[in-house]
Order: sequence, then structure tokens, then C-alpha cells
Amino acid sequence: MRRLPARVRSIYGRMIGLGWPIAVQQTLNTLMRTVDIVVTGLFSPAAVAAIGLADLYAQIPLRVGLGLGAGAIALSSQDTGRGADLGRDRAITQALLIGALCGLPLVVVGLLFSHDLISILGAEQAVVELGGTYLLVVFVAAPMRIVGLVGARSLQGAGDTRTPMLVNGGTNALNILLTVSLGLGIGVAPRLGILGVGLATAISRLLEAVVITGAMTTRWTPVSLTRPRDPTVTRQLVAVSTPTFAEGMSTSLANFPFNALLLLFGTEAAAAYHIGRRIYQQLTGPLYRSLSTVTSIIVGQRLGQGDPEEARYAATAILGFGVVLLGLAGVVLFVGSEALANLFTDDRTTARYAVQFTRVFGVSMVFFGVFFPLAGALRGAGDTRTPFYARLLGAFVFMLGLSYLLAVPLGYGLFGVYVGVVLSYVCWAAVAAAGFLWGDWAGTAASMMAERAEAEEAAGR
Repeated sequence: MRRLPARVRSIYGRMIGLGWPIAVQQTLNTLMRTVDIVVTGLFSPAAVAAIGLADLYAQIPLRVGLGLGAGAIALSSQDTGRGADLGRDRAITQALLIGALCGLPLVVVGLLFSHDLISILGAEQAVVELGGTYLLVVFVAAPMRIVGLVGARSLQGAGDTRTPMLVNGGTNALNILLTVSLGLGIGVAPRLGILGVGLATAISRLLEAVVITGAMTTRWTPVSLTRPRDPTVTRQLVAVSTPTFAEGMSTSLANFPFNALLLLFGTEAAAAYHIGRRIYQQLTGPLYRSLSTVTSIIVGQRLGQGDPEEARYAATAILGFGVVLLGLAGVVLFVGSEALANLFTDDRTTARYAVQFTRVFGVSMVFFGVFFPLAGALRGAGDTRTPFYARLLGAFVFMLGLSYLLAVPLGYGLFGVYVGVVLSYVCWAAVAAAGFLWGDWAGTAASMMAERAEAEEAAGR
């Protein structure tokens, strides 16, 4: 660190100060999902496949929350940088209200169609029964899931990364405890199987939403809840959030036929994909997600202070750090793939496929190191379309289209799937880099802030 220029050391100091609570939060969050997979793995491969397929739909409230969270973090960081605290608080309150309303239709869908949604993917009956039960419980908790995500991102944009860590860490610890006890019937708890795993998730998400919004009504956080009044803020919030939601959903929607493709090679192959995915998300998710969020915060606040050159320099410095860090993490995944896969299953066929998928993700990590810091920088400026284009192309052209072409018509089997997956992440990185280098993201941020400032002046604030 001492050999780096003082300007870079300052950025890395700020990055670490903001990033370590986010990394801890993400570690606990992914650990919760990892425990879900481990516990269900003790039931059967069908249970692992069931929770994996149900999670395809469970990503809908996740994507809504992350989409609105992207809008909240962009406006929150920019307004924090320019000292417009009241406008920031109104934007955050509006995001929370929209998020809660967006979750209500999912409750209805879960109550009426949860088993049908698993069945249409072509799963066997045992997987349908288990996955439908889990999905029902998760969809009922959708409004609270969205509110918790938006609340956390809002506080992070204001520079408070510790409160989300404490709230999310505590609720995830409760989730893990309830998953083990209700899923396996530990102690006096009933053995509810996959229903218990779903109930643990629902209870923890409810508590997370209540606590994080409650914290905003106290002096504990820099953010306060206040009645939204400015339609300009609402319009910008929706405009920034929608591409991020579409970005996440492009991957999620592609995952439906992609999982159907995997099921052509057996339930074990589908279960192995979800195990490999869980391994890389557990070990590297806290790293690339914290890098993305920190870059959004720093870039948004620098732009709010009227310094686009410093925003670009900071993003570039974090990019270099991310490539090195995630490149090393990819080596660890590749080398340790066999030992890691054996932690999740004792089925030999599933374990063999899981090793291969884990190595595929290990090779892809360096491209994560490019995409996530640059996508975070673009989102902090309010440019959420470029990351959307990156993931849309990667998901449908490479992960789905090329994988199918190589695996089925050309007869390469799962090797063709592996190639398609790696090239999808290459696409992510290439498009995000092009947008960062040649896009007018700094101008986008300046235009948004000028519009909000004009609306505030017209309202006499």
C-alpha cells in the first residue's frame, strides 16, 4: 500500500472503510443461502434441485429490491455529495413505498400458482411438490424482502454501511438457526423439511424490514423517513431503477430455459449447477458485490461534489483492485473445487458435475473483477442501461443461446454449456468497459442533479 500514490491510497482507504461492512453483510447473506443448500442436500438431490428451481422465481422480489435499491443508492449518494439531505430522504421514502407495493402481487401469485410455476419447468413430481412448497412461503414474504433490500441500499448510498451490516447480519444469523432447527428438527423444533427452510427465510426477512425501517425513524442513521412530494424524484427513481430490474431479470428469465437445458442431462446436473453457483457466490459474492456497491457510493458522491474527473479516477483504481482480488479468488475456486463440492453432496455423479461447474466459475472470476466495479460506477452516476445491455446480451446470446447450440445440436454436451457460461461473463465485462470508457455517464449524473435542484428551487426549499 505504501508504494502506491497517495491519491490511490486515499481511495483504497475509503473503499476499505465503506466496503468491509458490506463484505461482512454479503458473507452472512450468502452463508444463509449456502446453509439452505447444505440442509436440503441432506434430504435428497431432488430437494436441492427443488430449492434451486424455486430460487429462479424467488429472484423476482430480489430483482425488484435491487432495482429500486440501485435508484435509491444513486440518488442517495449524489444528494449526500451535494448536501441535499431532504431530497435524499424523500427519494428513499418513495423507494420504500414503491417496493412494498410491488411485492403485493407476488403474494397472490405464490398463494395461487407456486406449484404450477415449478411444474412448467419440466421437473419431476417430487421436485414440483418440494419446490412449490418452498416458493409459496418465499413469495408471501416478498414485500418485506424488497423493503429490506431498498432500505439497506439507501443507507449505503448515504455512507452508512454499518447499520445494514448489523441488521442483515443479525437476521441472517436467525435465519441460519431457524433453517437448521426447523429443517432438521433439532431440539424441540419440529422437523418440517423444506417447509422449515422457507419459513426461516420468511421470518428473517420480515424482521429485517421492520428493523431497518425502524432505524430510519431514529437518530441512529443519517437518513430519516419523510413524506415524498416531488414527482421529479419519483420519475428519476423509476427511470434509474427500471433498467437495473430488467438487468437482473434478463439473467433470471434466461435461467428458466437454461435450467430446463440442464435437466436434459439429469437432475444431478441441475443440482450440481446450483451447488457450483452457491460455492462461488459464497466465497466471492461478498467481494464483487461490495466492490460494486462501494464504487457506486464513491462515484455518486464525487459526482455530487461536482468532480467527475475524480469519480473516473476512483472507479479506475477500484477496477484494478477488483481484477487482482477476484483473479486470485478464481484460482482458489479452481484448485479447491473438489473439496468444496464434496461439502454439499455425497452423491458421486452430482459431486463430479459440481466440480466442473465450480471450475467454470473460477475461470470466470477475472471478468467479474472487471464488470462489477465498472457497473457500480455507472449505476452511481445513474447510467443503469449499460449494465442492463451487458447482462441481457450475456444471458441470452451466450449463456442460453450458445450453450444450447454447442450442447445439443452440435453434440458437445455439458462442455458446450461450460463454454457458453464463461463467454457470457466475458460479454458482461466487455460491454461495461465500453460504457465506462466511451459513455457520457458523468453527463447523465449532472443532468439528473440539475433537474432535482431546479425542482427543489421551484418548490421554495
